[in-house]
Amino acid sequence: MNKKILIIVLLIILSLIGCLYLSNTTYFKTHIAIFLIDSKQIIKYGPKNQKVIALTFDDGPHPRFTPQILDLLKKYDAKATFFVLGRHVELYPTVIKRAVAEGHEIGNHTYTHIDIKNTSLKKLQNEFEKTQNIIFSVTGIKPKIFRPPFGFCTEKVIKLANQNDCKIILWSNHQDSKDWSNPGVQKIIKKTLSNVENGDIILLHDYVEGPSQTIEALKTILPELKNRGYEFVTISKLITLSSNNE
Repeated sequence: MNKKILIIVLLIILSLIGCLYLSNTTYFKTHIAIFLIDSKQIIKYGPKNQKVIALTFDDGPHPRFTPQILDLLKKYDAKATFFVLGRHVELYPTVIKRAVAEGHEIGNHTYTHIDIKNTSLKKLQNEFEKTQNIIFSVTGIKPKIFRPPFGFCTEKVIKLANQNDCKIILWSNHQDSKDWSNPGVQKIIKKTLSNVENGDIILLHDYVEGPSQTIEALKTILPELKNRGYEFVTISKLITLSSNNE
């Protein structure tokens, strides 16, 4: 009886996969590819048995917002990771120099925040390499971490990461406050604090259109998480801590 039930369940699963493939081949190929590759290459979490958190900021640097964020990070002895756009690094190199000097990590987020779904691997590679070279010219560092725009982790992204010996850094499923859309300071705070877990990678933005609500939210988020006993670490340190637990 149990064997019959198992066979039925497997048939249902296979049917659903078939429907998914027929209705949305791109989705199927993307997510199955992610499932099949080495999970160590795509990072969404750190160690669950340690009170560490990785704050990450996308799309910067911004000439006004990023320095204010750096001030807050310094105040609370917090390290973070900035996934930068090459074109913004070109415009505001001193901001990135400061971030590196203060112990923060820099990651590649492409040159223009390119739409990965509608571009070729060659164009994506050009955007990636251009940004790597710009970051290196400013900081002397070539990042080994890459966050694809919008978090799209397609076959192209996986191939790009493999070719450049980079890890793909996403964020924890419950840690996207959508701060870029200015949803309200309290919403950013609530989304971050109410869901926080050991090893989380938190997605925030230091470059937004219009006023930044992220800065005001950080004035509550940083001291509260510190009071809860969390240590703020860079992505590379988070990866190292995870490796040490294996």
